[in-house]
Amino acid sequence: MRLGAFLFEILPLAGFFIAFHSFGLVVAAVISVGLSLLVLLIARLRERRFAKFPLFSLIISALFTLAALIFDAAIFVKIQPTLFNGAFAAILFLGLFRGRAMMREFFGDQFDLTDPTWYKLSFRWAFFFLLLALANELAWRLMDEAGWVAYKTFIAAPASMIFMAMQIPLTLRGRRDVDKCFKRE
Repeated sequence: MRLGAFLFEILPLAGFFIAFHSFGLVVAAVISVGLSLLVLLIARLRERRFAKFPLFSLIISALFTLAALIFDAAIFVKIQPTLFNGAFAAILFLGLFRGRAMMREFFGDQFDLTDPTWYKLSFRWAFFFLLLALANELAWRLMDEAGWVAYKTFIAAPASMIFMAMQIPLTLRGRRDVDKCFKRE
């Protein structure tokens, strides 16, 4: 990933953190949703498609932010990561229980991986999402608002990036035969 692309992807998180310190939690969530929409639309223009996972994530964030605005309750912003990550953990675990690697459903258009690789990734991400859900629940309950924002920005987000990077070796080993794609008929 190029540095410019990386910086562009963290724009919503940076906007959230900066806006929180200037305007408060709910306005920060609105700005983050707006920046996420901008990033998604620009990615759509470049790739000519919407990636499923970021689109789903944006919809969930927008719904919780809207609830926070309507009910004037910042709790919706705080519990959104718990429910989002918990739901994804449940979806991935349920898929595995039913013999389906659900990571393929979200990222199958982007990666051509073997079945065992999809199952391993689904299993690993299921546990990671569960851990994120539990950690967020503890963080928003035990910390003040500024502490929770710092946790979300400087612990949860980097942990997600590090975990994703740790999956690269498995993903590279699990690619289907690349040579088949380039053979001429």
